[in-house]
Amino acid sequence: MICETAYVRRSEVPVPQANPPVSPASSHKRASAPAAATTDDKRALWYLRKIPLFEKLSPEQLRALAAEIEVREIMRRQVIYLPGDLADRVFFINGGRVKCSKVSRDGKELTLAYRGAGEVFGELCVLDDAPRDEMAEAMKNAIITELPAETFRRLLLADAELTFRFAGVVGQRRRQMETKLEHLVFRDVHAKLAALLIDLAEQYGVECEQGTQIGIKITHQEMANLIGSTRETISLTLAHFKKRNLLDLLGRSVVLIDQDGLAALC
Repeated sequence: MICETAYVRRSEVPVPQANPPVSPASSHKRASAPAAATTDDKRALWYLRKIPLFEKLSPEQLRALAAEIEVREIMRRQVIYLPGDLADRVFFINGGRVKCSKVSRDGKELTLAYRGAGEVFGELCVLDDAPRDEMAEAMKNAIITELPAETFRRLLLADAELTFRFAGVVGQRRRQMETKLEHLVFRDVHAKLAALLIDLAEQYGVECEQGTQIGIKITHQEMANLIGSTRETISLTLAHFKKRNLLDLLGRSVVLIDQDGLAALC
């Protein structure tokens, strides 16, 4: 069963200040009284303007969308949707991190991708009416904006530039999936893990004294799910990389010391 998810009406979302609400950890608190409708619209517009895909929409288009969105608070480890669920909404992340994955009948999991703030997921429902074929789960407390697929479809049909930008997102993800499939089929675990670490460093890397620290905490099991391996194999391979002075392990954080050495394994 899908875990119960807290719905947050626009009148219940904290009023954005000068800086965006990067962490929704305390957003479950309800406002003491409903805000005025004009304030609701401002909040909805604020969230929409933080979505890169919508950055070139006109004020009129944004106001029209603001009337149809729902903002949801998703707590860590809560499921957003499961395979077989009705696919009638597109999701945009305003804060937090979401994992999209495939799960087999015997419980094995293959992580397709992590999506972060500003990104879209569940977007293929715009192209067809098929039910969901993957699972989406919050890996951190998250705030997401959801838009009816039919509304998004009408917007794409009316705005060629937005359609082109959306097609670019879908095309980029297609290439990433093809590369992932190539790695799964043709590379050994050393090459797959090295490529994964380099990719994570490019997305989340923070320069430090030793090298580049991957700026997200990721477990060995999560790494295994990303490359189709096992937790034990990942632990052994990381220890091997550390012995070769390619990286260092700081708890659940990884610091890449020799990225060129890792790239040579790919």
